[in-house]
Amino acid sequence: MTTKIIDFKNDVTSISPAFPADRVLGGSPEQTMFNQFQDPSEQMLSGIWDCTEGKWQADYSAKSEFCHILSGKVVLTDKDGTASTFAAGDSFVIPMGFEGTWEVVEPVRKLYAIVTPQQHQ
Repeated sequence: MTTKIIDFKNDVTSISPAFPADRVLGGSPEQTMFNQFQDPSEQMLSGIWDCTEGKWQADYSAKSEFCHILSGKVVLTDKDGTASTFAAGDSFVIPMGFEGTWEVVEPVRKLYAIVTPQQHQ
C-alpha cells in the first residue's frame, strides 16, 4: 500500500461544532472546520478553520497548535494579560500549557496542525 500526500485543495466534509456557552466571553462566534488529515493514532490533526467574530476562553492544557492565518485578524491573550495580534500571513504556535483567550476581531480563516500527546488523549 502506498501512503498518499494530503492535498488541502481536495474537498472534505466540514463540521461546525458550537462553542460551549460557558467558554464564550463575547459575541456569537461560529466555527467551521475542514479536517483534512488525522493520523491513525489520533495524535495529529490538520486542516482549515473558519470563524466569525467573538471571544472565548482557550485551554491548551492537552495540546499544541500551529496556526497560519490566511485571512482575518485574531488576538490571543494569556492569563497574565499579554496580547498577541495575528493577521493574514502570520504564523504562530500555541504551546501546550497555554491558557487565556482567543478573540476573532475580523472573520478568520487559518491553516492548523494540532498535536495531542498520547498521555493527554
